[in-house]
Amino acid sequence: MSQEVIAREAIKHALKALRKRHMLEEGAHAPAFIAISGPIASQGSEWKEKAENLELELQQCYKAQSRLSEQLVVEVAESRASKALLQEKEEGITNLQTELTQTRDECSQLQADLEEKIKALELLVSENHQLKAELEEMTNKAKNAEAENKMLVDRWMLQKMQDAERLNEANAIYEEMVDRLKASGLEKLAQQQVDGVVRRNEDGAEFFMESTIPSICKHRINAHEGGCASILFEYNSGKLVSGGQDRTIKMWDTNTGSLSHTLYGCLGSVLDLTITHDNRSVIAASSSNNLYVWDVSSGRVRHTLTGHTDKVCAVDVSKVSSRHVLSAAYDRTIKVWDLNKGYCINTIICHSNCNALSFSMDGQTICSGHVDGNLRLWNIQTGKLLSEVAAHSLAVTSISLSRNGNVVLTSGRDNLHNLFDMRSLEVCGTLRASGNRVASNWSRSCVSPDDNYVAAGSADGSISIWSISKADIVSTLREHTSPVLCCSWSGLGKPLASADRNGIICTWT
Repeated sequence: MSQEVIAREAIKHALKALRKRHMLEEGAHAPAFIAISGPIASQGSEWKEKAENLELELQQCYKAQSRLSEQLVVEVAESRASKALLQEKEEGITNLQTELTQTRDECSQLQADLEEKIKALELLVSENHQLKAELEEMTNKAKNAEAENKMLVDRWMLQKMQDAERLNEANAIYEEMVDRLKASGLEKLAQQQVDGVVRRNEDGAEFFMESTIPSICKHRINAHEGGCASILFEYNSGKLVSGGQDRTIKMWDTNTGSLSHTLYGCLGSVLDLTITHDNRSVIAASSSNNLYVWDVSSGRVRHTLTGHTDKVCAVDVSKVSSRHVLSAAYDRTIKVWDLNKGYCINTIICHSNCNALSFSMDGQTICSGHVDGNLRLWNIQTGKLLSEVAAHSLAVTSISLSRNGNVVLTSGRDNLHNLFDMRSLEVCGTLRASGNRVASNWSRSCVSPDDNYVAAGSADGSISIWSISKADIVSTLREHTSPVLCCSWSGLGKPLASADRNGIICTWT
């Protein structure tokens, strides 16, 4: 039972008690009242008036009591509401105190983090000052090196001028000797002797020995992971250079079959290789759309030639100088590069992608073989098409020039190997063999150094050797277990090297 109900019952009980008491008092005083009613009759009206007044006062008391009861009920309700509000405020204060504690903890943590960051920043600032000092030191060293390099260049130019003067003196002496020999009637003999001396001592001169028909696999080398797409020999050397899908260039000693050097830095698979005539630089065509030029002695990349927008599949260096390089990519362009400047000096746009190309012997003409099966000749200076011929019914995969530069060998996906006269572009020979199938769009065949034989690999792992004069196979070599992608013949006449899709290189003697 609520307090309000209890209060009301208490008030009712009090009223009943007052009424009962009043009635009892009236009953108790009735005889006395009657006894004295006579004497006080005179005062009856006065007492009656007082009684009425008292009754009015009693009624007012009842009304006041009722108002007080109602006020008590209201105040009790207000007290309860105030108590509930007080409890709510106390809970809010407790929550705020908890949040304040958490905020203080977070503030302390942030303060600690801030101090740690300030220390780290101070450390970075000190390192920055140190790096600036090192940079200034390196800058000074670079300036000193540049000055020293300039001095060395000046000294080198002076030395070259002195060498030129000595050469002029030697030429004058030579001309004087020739005049004397002419006078003595021994001009022809003297010319032969002088010519022989010059050719034997000329720096970078090529020696061509009679090639032998290979028959025995001398070395079987596990060269590259993922396949080997290009191999070639150094000039006047038995050292072999290979490039593969493992993005490395490796140099091998074919006498022992051992690895002598590895060049790194290529960012894609190596699709073709060439080497300058002084054997100082190796150039690779890569699937990364770039050409890479290494300095062989240091093993470092000297140039990265960029400009093609698709994979570069063919490269060749001029046979006259080591300055100009050709490249062909699957963006239907052939580019001419100047290695001294390190950038492209001419771009030829083709109607069909070029798979293989080569410089002519005089360095003025570009021979290119294309996916549409055509052999094209271009002027290197103007970039104009000089002539073209339908060399194959399918894509041309390889181009190789003879030693004298008069004959060009082309191989195609139609499994034919054609010999063309460079001057007229007429077919002067066609080589084919049962079972000899060209393995890929970049399968490379080669001509022997004495221009007597042609070697070409097949998809069944065999290598066919043809005699050019007989137009017939003279040997079939079998050692590879996967398609042979390229062949290369040493300028010394032997050995012959071949590489397959598993990255195996075989040397044949």
